[in-house]
Amino acid sequence: QVQLVESGGGSVQAGGSLRLSCVASSYTSSAYCMAWFRQAPGKGREWVASINTRGMSTYAGSVEGRFTISRDNGKKTLYLQMNNMQPEDTAMYSCAADMSCYGRYNIWGQGTQVTVSS
Repeated sequence: QVQLVESGGGSVQAGGSLRLSCVASSYTSSAYCMAWFRQAPGKGREWVASINTRGMSTYAGSVEGRFTISRDNGKKTLYLQMNNMQPEDTAMYSCAADMSCYGRYNIWGQGTQVTVSS
C-alpha cells in the first residue's frame, strides 16, 4: 500500500507563507486523487483542497485565493502552497489519497503542524 509522508510545517506570522509537501512511497500514487485536510485543536477534520489525476483542483472557501494545491507525479509529490496565512489556518495538516477518486480518502499521512501567530 502507498505510504504518504508530509513535511514543510512550521511557525509563521500572519501574512506569511509556507509550502507543504507530501511524498508518496510509490509511483502508483499518480493514479490517485489527492487532497489536503487540516484539524485545529478541539475541532473536527476539515477538507482544504483536492486535485485529481488531470491536475484539476478545488478549494474550500476559507482558503480559495490564498492556497494552491499542485502535484508533481515525476517526484511522487503533492504540494500545498499557503500564502497570506492567518491565525485561523493553525492546524495539523495531512495529505490523503483516494484510489477510486470517489471522495473516499483511505490513505493518510501522519501530518505536519502549522502554526500562524498574529
